[in-house]
Amino acid sequence: MILIVDLNCKRNSLGFYEFVLPIAAAVKTLDDWTAKHYLDINDEVLSQCDVIILSGTPLKDTATLNQPERFQWLKKTEKPVLGICAGMQTIGVVYGMTLTRRLEIGMTTVKALKENPLFPADFKAYSLHSFCVEPTADFEVWGKSDLCSQVIKHKGKQIYGTLFHPEVRNQEIIKKFLENQNNQK
Repeated sequence: MILIVDLNCKRNSLGFYEFVLPIAAAVKTLDDWTAKHYLDINDEVLSQCDVIILSGTPLKDTATLNQPERFQWLKKTEKPVLGICAGMQTIGVVYGMTLTRRLEIGMTTVKALKENPLFPADFKAYSLHSFCVEPTADFEVWGKSDLCSQVIKHKGKQIYGTLFHPEVRNQEIIKKFLENQNNQK
């Protein structure tokens, strides 16, 4: 079961339709999924899933970045996690990364920096964010745009982040993330 965590500041917001449902559309043929608002995440919810995807949010919705205590479970989980945009930024805050204001809207080229199972080479991606993260030594940078680190991976855990929105364009990255997890079982 795939758990999609809605990081929008309010439950049942317009952001749910814009950022959560496109992820669901990308994964629905691969596995069962459920979506829960981040305020509803607890040990019971986490125990019922195999994989976790953290959604993006609108540009001005930074609620989760001010609540790292709600996401300390990210440090404890052994489950694979993919953070998309605000999801990557939230992972960054939990792991002590520096957030830098950097507006990036529209198509950007992501340059592959390391061979990895998610994407083979440079590609175009859709970006919509106000912050970049500066990864700590616990993370590798797998892809960068001219402005920001765009893809990160924890060195010891199956925790990934994309600053761009693969649910909008590049859905194959989400699918490869899920397939990679299935191959490791």
